[in-house]
Amino acid sequence: MFFTRKAAARAALSVAALCAAWPAWAWPDHPIELVVGFAPGGGTDLTARSLAVFLEKELGTTIVVQNKPGASSAIALSYVARAKPDGYTLAMTNMPGLVSLPIERKAGFTTADFTYLANLVRDPSAFSVAADSPYQTLDALIKAAREKPGSISYGSTGVGTDDHLALVLFQNLTGTKLNHVPYNGAGPLRSSVLGGHTVIGGLNLGEVMPYHGKNMRVLAQASATRSPLGPDVPTFKELGVNLVFASERGIVAPKGLPADVAEKLRQALGKVAANPEFQAQMKQQFTEMDYLDGPQWQERLKQDDGRLRQIWANTPWVE
Repeated sequence: MFFTRKAAARAALSVAALCAAWPAWAWPDHPIELVVGFAPGGGTDLTARSLAVFLEKELGTTIVVQNKPGASSAIALSYVARAKPDGYTLAMTNMPGLVSLPIERKAGFTTADFTYLANLVRDPSAFSVAADSPYQTLDALIKAAREKPGSISYGSTGVGTDDHLALVLFQNLTGTKLNHVPYNGAGPLRSSVLGGHTVIGGLNLGEVMPYHGKNMRVLAQASATRSPLGPDVPTFKELGVNLVFASERGIVAPKGLPADVAEKLRQALGKVAANPEFQAQMKQQFTEMDYLDGPQWQERLKQDDGRLRQIWANTPWVE
């Protein structure tokens, strides 16, 4: 059988149209990489690994969590920003790092480099110490920090993270000076506090509550009101320090993600967020649900950007 030129042309057009429509009917057809910018064992890592299990069921493919720690998550976010926008490379982000890193330095990405899919949870900032620490209350810590400026160490999960910015705001509000020590994730930081190498752990509430009342003590949480997941932990505001700050964790893809793939991901993430089993796992991790779909989340991030730029103008957190 021989094709006429017209038949060949029609066949070529059909193949081209099929290829153009590929994501709509074939995505995903191989594993998806979910990148985490911190070491294993922290709140972001735990959330990502729980999410991966539920997202696999919704999308019908494997979700592989990849840890790329370093530079306060800038390495991971830069990696995803440069990835092919085909839906096979995603990042679990943290606010404020997602917004603060491009403010403070050339981070290798900007907030315009991503497709925003959904925010899932929030985890209040908190100050914690080892159970046998000489600082059993926030008042005791503030008094000692005023008497010995720069002598008490405070660990965070990196420059520009919520843990670090909570420290910056705390110092401004209390007239204190602590010795900031950045780590690559909550796991290494928690081990350092337990090992007596760092006095205060700037850990999120969800990262420290499993140890609270055992080998660690949470001095205060930076929620507006006490989190139901840490009802016995006072807020900074209750203790006279008007500090409210949290880590917000969501999912982004590279800019230019096809609209149909983005919509499929948003729908899947919405179903996971509404799943009582996923919500129960977040509760077990002492992490609060805070679901926002992509457009709503992006609008809130614009407001966060304005707030952080104001903080940067008044108190640059990088010298």
